Amino acid sequence: MKYKIVYPLTLLLALLVYLPAAIHAQTISKEELIFLTAAWKGERFPDGRPKIPDSLLEKARHIGIEEAWTILDNDGYHCQFEGSWKILHPDTPIIGRAVTAQFMPSRPDVEKSILDRGHSKGFKGNTNSWPIQQLTKGDVYVADGFGKIAEGTLIGDNLGNAIFARSGNGVVFDASARDIEGLADIPGFNAFVRDWDPSYLKNEVLMGLNTPIRIGKAVVLPGDLVLAQREGILFIPAHMAEKVINTAIFIGMKDEFGHAMLKSGRYTPGEIDNQWTDKIKEEFLLWLQQHPGPIQLNRTTLDQYLQGRTW
Repeated sequence: MKYKIVYPLTLLLALLVYLPAAIHAQTISKEELIFLTAAWKGERFPDGRPKIPDSLLEKARHIGIEEAWTILDNDGYHCQFEGSWKILHPDTPIIGRAVTAQFMPSRPDVEKSILDRGHSKGFKGNTNSWPIQQLTKGDVYVADGFGKIAEGTLIGDNLGNAIFARSGNGVVFDASARDIEGLADIPGFNAFVRDWDPSYLKNEVLMGLNTPIRIGKAVVLPGDLVLAQREGILFIPAHMAEKVINTAIFIGMKDEFGHAMLKSGRYTPGEIDNQWTDKIKEEFLLWLQQHPGPIQLNRTTLDQYLQGRTW
């Protein structure tokens, strides 16, 4: 019987959690990352990655994928959703800012150069652990592992513990992971992967860190808002996050009010599903006083939402 060598978790966490945050290994410059995400006008991380505020991440917990997808699609963002995942905890969503990684099949000369350069900059171990060193609270490790399953296991339970220690979050891998039982025992950690496999990672190397990547049909840029739920994963561009979140919350509150009115018999479906009369608008605002939500509305903001309605 063969046994795998398990290094002390405390040593692994010390290497990953306390490594200086100034070490970067992205394959595009800070200037290029800012150029590609130029529509974002808010705060950025030192490497140029958009920093969606924690307050928005918290509000994103109140929205669903269908409403958010519709808003993006209506604004021309047609390639932001990907489904068909194996989920560690299906009832636990993952919400956070994307730290992206692109993996490719390895070849010895290229892998040696990448390892030599990375180790000289302070990165430890194999390249699949390097993105973990870039994580901060609220981040999500999102990796394009070209769908590799056998020998495409980007993490096991050791790295899973390190990921959660740094980010308080989970992972999204277009690849596989191993040690499902150990990962499931990490409180608060979740993983969306293509499959589970007992093999070790082989013949694979990190080619891009905090670069644009493709996850199935979806385009993902560093700093995008990751909204991962049972249905699948929506990657919301950072500059669209506030609009999508607030509009999706409004749609949810509007639908809840509409359902209540239909059940009570006060209005017909034709009245609720079409442009609202002034009477319905005033009743909605009164209903909100008794059912306050994550966003505040008055008559002016309500009219603005309804005027721009494309859903």
